[in-house]
Amino acid sequence: MLTVKSKPTIIPTYNLTGDLLSYLKCPLQYRYYNKAALPPSKPVQLWFGEFIHGVMEEAYVRWKEDPRYKKFPWDWKNEIREIEEMINDRLNARGLHAYKKVFCEYKEGFEHPGKCGKLGHPHKFLVSERTDLAINSWGQHLFPLIEEVEIDLKGTREMINYQKNSDRSKYYGISGVADVISSIKIRDSPHGNLIIHYLHENPEIQRIIDATDQEEFEILIDYKGSRRPSSTLDLEGKTTEWHHHEWQILTYAGLRAQNKNAKPVIAGIIFYLNELFPSNRDLLDFQVEVKNGSTDVLPTGRDLMNINKWKHNRKKSQRSDNILSGELRSKRSIRIIPITQEKILESFSHFDNVVKDIEKSVQSEIRGNIIPSCWDARFIEKTCTACDAKTFCPNKECMRYSPQVP
Repeated sequence: MLTVKSKPTIIPTYNLTGDLLSYLKCPLQYRYYNKAALPPSKPVQLWFGEFIHGVMEEAYVRWKEDPRYKKFPWDWKNEIREIEEMINDRLNARGLHAYKKVFCEYKEGFEHPGKCGKLGHPHKFLVSERTDLAINSWGQHLFPLIEEVEIDLKGTREMINYQKNSDRSKYYGISGVADVISSIKIRDSPHGNLIIHYLHENPEIQRIIDATDQEEFEILIDYKGSRRPSSTLDLEGKTTEWHHHEWQILTYAGLRAQNKNAKPVIAGIIFYLNELFPSNRDLLDFQVEVKNGSTDVLPTGRDLMNINKWKHNRKKSQRSDNILSGELRSKRSIRIIPITQEKILESFSHFDNVVKDIEKSVQSEIRGNIIPSCWDARFIEKTCTACDAKTFCPNKECMRYSPQVP
């Protein structure tokens, strides 16, 4: 007797950064860029995010394999610049290019001013200041702790409030890539390591260590090519990037725990690498956060005095390392997140709800509704300013933007 072949089961898969975090910024922009695969006309943030990841990974490979790179600090022109050029060439081949005012793309010997408007390439612009500091500030502490890089993490979750007649699947896949996994013996760790020092200083992590007889632990590390976000809810009482980044790390930890060879994950670390050398806009945002107390790492003493009296001058910029001390910039660039099973379950729950919202929008579109009516349009100034859809976005806040000739 012949049987009827059952319909194929489609399990939608969502990436933590490419889907879930992107959706939380703006669902409508996510629909255009991710679901429709429409590339942004000016992918500056995408370029820098991938650039800094590539630079840190290549720097680690050289530190590991070449004895000449064991000693810090590294010289920018003779040791770091070669890495920058290699990673930039890779990104250019993919159609990703840097903004001319933040990175000098020309190699030594190029005899024309080019987009820089100057001779004597290469120039150490904003991005190069950050890569220099990222490697020389954190590389010497981070590289000795690294066990694996670029680790794929995957799992399957049940769709919450599953409805057989409306939902596409009873399950969904979730994936992500952890930049670094460090394996450490916390009680026998390297002396003088600043990362270990910060871990020991955190009372919640110390309680986690004291509650177990394990000797070896894992730390998940993620690089962010951005500044440290405000640590409070937004004006409407909604969660912000601060919370979303924590959910991301906790979800990574939950996915990592499903690997039978994994050691207990006690902490996640996010490096906000822009904080090592803030831009003028970063300083302006920090000044506002200091005044309203909406950031968790506040300045004191001379740093407090300098940021309060600092004035943004569009015509003349002042180096941020002359305004904020290296100690404060270093503290603001590292965020430590204790990992507990309770927090992991809570983060999974948050992303379950995000996936459910995405699926509702997908189903609405399948039923024939127009795109803007299916996907919410949220206004976040930084996100919207760089968005190609801002001039025809249904969000009323975007009416401030007028069409421009390409």
